[in-house]
Amino acid sequence: MADTRATTIDELRHLVSDRAVSGETVLLNMGPQHPSTHGVLRLLLELDGEIVVTCIPDIGFLHTGVEKNMESKNYQQAEVMTDRLDYLNPLGNNLTYCLAVEKLTELDVPPRAQALRVILAELQRITSHMVWIGTSGLDLAAMSVFLYAMREREMILDIFELVAGQRMMTTYIRPGGLWRDVPAEFEDAVRNVLEVVPHRLDEYESLLTNNTLFLERTQGIGVISTAQCLELGLTGPVIRATGKAYDLRKVRPYSGYEQYDFDIPTADQGDIYARYLVRVAEMRQSLRIVEQALDKLPGGPVRSNNRKYVPPPRSEIGVSMEALIHHFKLWTEGFTPPAGHVYAATEGPRGELGVYLESDGTPKPFRVHFNTPSFANLQAMPVLTKGHFVADVVGIIGSIDIVLGDADR
Repeated sequence: MADTRATTIDELRHLVSDRAVSGETVLLNMGPQHPSTHGVLRLLLELDGEIVVTCIPDIGFLHTGVEKNMESKNYQQAEVMTDRLDYLNPLGNNLTYCLAVEKLTELDVPPRAQALRVILAELQRITSHMVWIGTSGLDLAAMSVFLYAMREREMILDIFELVAGQRMMTTYIRPGGLWRDVPAEFEDAVRNVLEVVPHRLDEYESLLTNNTLFLERTQGIGVISTAQCLELGLTGPVIRATGKAYDLRKVRPYSGYEQYDFDIPTADQGDIYARYLVRVAEMRQSLRIVEQALDKLPGGPVRSNNRKYVPPPRSEIGVSMEALIHHFKLWTEGFTPPAGHVYAATEGPRGELGVYLESDGTPKPFRVHFNTPSFANLQAMPVLTKGHFVADVVGIIGSIDIVLGDADR
């Protein structure tokens, strides 16, 4: 039978100050339903008047058991579930998982597929940052930016639908390459984004960057240092906004990122405003990467020819019995990678996204574990909120760009 007892102050004693135990400060539940979160989050705030003394994140309301469910499916089936973690970065989730599978199986990826993966991952980063800039502006009473950002995001989601048939849950990146090659209209659609979006980013900045109200709500609020980020394991725009130029695309390049010329945007203040500046600059750098990848997009196949792990194309199935057998066995039984364990990581919109895979030599992964940036970023809430007004908590939550599906899993 479920325990329905109310939580007592004695059970919270190790989390709050002695002033809360004596009744000098107030404990306030913020959530678990709140519009400033991408999901469902409860914050237990200890308040001295309107000033935050302690902030305790309480997660798990969106727990789905994805990692354990993936262990009951074969490697191809398990990939579908990666779309449902950080639902603002489904292609990035696909890519990270596939990199881990390819590392485990030593599976090759054709150059064309590598370049297309980079293009799609960077477009996905832009869509994620557009949701962030729109919702963060909305949280701080700048509604126009939200409407404009959603307009440009639609352009990119249309590209995802063009190549994958789905706008969000694509499962387009597959072990050994891609589901299929991009259609003929792909290049023109991406070129249109490259032409339009830079001007629209200028519009966003004209509305926010020097906006007096926005500056008052963001500058000097939610400050964190590089040392604190390292201590808490924070990555992505949060640590780069403290001046630390750490980006896995430069530090440990994957998918051919070493071929592209781009900068790592940083800022020094470590506050909400610095995180805003970093993300806007990152969108511009992502466009720069996409343009380079598109300019030198190679021809050739988009899937590995290793039939042990990659199904043959449909064109072969009708003319080759061997291809038909490979297709049947891969989709009914799955492939069996060698026993071992690997870790693969990518630079997601929110920071380092990693996948740990352990194989016991069967068609199903023995262990699957995700290292997600949203989970790490939530650890910073006590540091970011301490000493600020309760009204600033909303802006601080938005600035670390959490997705609760990414944290709860």
